[in-house]
Amino acid sequence: MIKNLDDMQKLGKDNMDASMKSFGAVSKSFQAIAVEAADYAKKAFEEGTAATEKLAAAKSLDKVMEVQADYLKTAYEGFVARSAKASQLYANLAQELYKPFESQWTKATAK
Repeated sequence: MIKNLDDMQKLGKDNMDASMKSFGAVSKSFQAIAVEAADYAKKAFEEGTAATEKLAAAKSLDKVMEVQADYLKTAYEGFVARSAKASQLYANLAQELYKPFESQWTKATAK
C-alpha cells in the first residue's frame, strides 16, 4: 500500500488536510445548530409570555381553555417544525464531517 517515504508523507498530509476541513465543517455546523437553538428558545419564550398575558386577561373559563388550547397547538407545531430542522442540521453535520475523508477512503480501498 505505502511504497516509500514520499507516499507516507503524502498520506499524512492528505489526512491532515482532510481533518482540518472536517473540523471547519464541524465548527460551522455547530454554530448553525446553536443559532437555531437560540432562535427557538427566544421564540418559545415570547410565545409563552404572550400566552400567559392572554390567560391573565381572560374573563371566563371558556376563554382560558381556548387560550391554553391555542398555545399548546402552536407550541407543539413549533416544536415539531424545529425538531425537523434540527434533525436536518445534524444530518448535514454528519455529511460535512465525512466529506473530506471520502476521497481518503476511496484511495485506501482502491489499492
